[in-house]
Amino acid sequence: MATQARIIWDESFTGYNFGEGHPMNPVRLDLTARLCRAFGLFDDGDAEVVAPELPPDQTLLRVHSAAYIEAVREASLDPTRASQKFGLGTEDDPAFRGIHDVSARIAEGTRHLAEAVWRGDAKHGVNFTGGLHHAMPNTAAGFCIYNDAGVAIDWLLENGVERVAYIDVDAHHGDGVERMFWNDPRVLTMSIHETGTVLFPGTGFPGDIGGPQAQGSAVNIALPPGVGDAPWLRSFHAVVPSILRAFRPQILITQHGADSHFSDPLAHLSVSVDAQRIVAETLHDLSHELCDGKWVALGGGGYEVVGVVPRTWTHLVAVALHRPIGLTADVPKVWMDDVAARFGESPPPIMGDGTSEDGRIWWRSWEVGYDPENAVDRAVMKTRETTFSHHGLDVWFD
Repeated sequence: MATQARIIWDESFTGYNFGEGHPMNPVRLDLTARLCRAFGLFDDGDAEVVAPELPPDQTLLRVHSAAYIEAVREASLDPTRASQKFGLGTEDDPAFRGIHDVSARIAEGTRHLAEAVWRGDAKHGVNFTGGLHHAMPNTAAGFCIYNDAGVAIDWLLENGVERVAYIDVDAHHGDGVERMFWNDPRVLTMSIHETGTVLFPGTGFPGDIGGPQAQGSAVNIALPPGVGDAPWLRSFHAVVPSILRAFRPQILITQHGADSHFSDPLAHLSVSVDAQRIVAETLHDLSHELCDGKWVALGGGGYEVVGVVPRTWTHLVAVALHRPIGLTADVPKVWMDDVAARFGESPPPIMGDGTSEDGRIWWRSWEVGYDPENAVDRAVMKTRETTFSHHGLDVWFD
């Protein structure tokens, strides 16, 4: 019988550590795991927590170059030998001892989940240590060493899957995954993010729609800074469900970077934990509607590491377990006390930000009309105009 949710976690993953002062603080992973345990999610009979082994090189070589992997290995043994030619030893991606092993195991975790979900050993999979979507075939980028989503998607394609959909709701464009499958019509990559005119990596514009053999396979919604819950949800619902239904994926891989949150220090969106959970639930529901529940959910960015990331990704695990946690539910006292003792902070005492009513946020449906004076509507319309026809959809009505 299939496990309801297989979850990737091991304390050693906190070794993905770029050093003191770096935004990608691994405490966010530790606190997420502790919050999941405080809610009893890891001990749920429908949950299976897995610590992946180090994969063979061939797993990584499917999407990364041999020269790059060798450069990561060298930096892993001696960080002073890190090669900036491969994006290593930079401010964004400092080298550290063991960088190869921990990065490779994170990638293997996502590949393992894709295999388990595809073969029916697990209904859903969650790897909140993953979602490292900026890693390129030949270089590290944006705090990402190996592209775990790319590794997983490649495995699915090699094992007979004909249509894979990757949906990325991180504040930053999912450029690495898009690049890897740019000209492959079997892979749909969709990214809703803050516009690259103001935010790293400076890509992901509506006109970026895939290679010559895969026009429409890349879908980018580039939002202006400051977008809050209602317009963010409007943008998502105006594009993502329609294209997914037209594409008819056999499995969903989704990336849930929490850096769209209004308190994140690196981006400029203004989204709440409440809205992030709504999108997670929507993608979960779409997986059941379109591909028999085959869903692998990943973490990603998120740099408010105490007050935001643990709550957002604990919701993600709970949704995958079909044990959703109410947004007004109290954060367990044991977790709050631990945070206070370790960090001297008082994170939000409930699992939401108070922006919703009974778990619902009002957002204006695209069906009620397009407002050309609204910057968000203009951004959405550009995406619809460049992509909808490739999926047999009507720009105005679908």
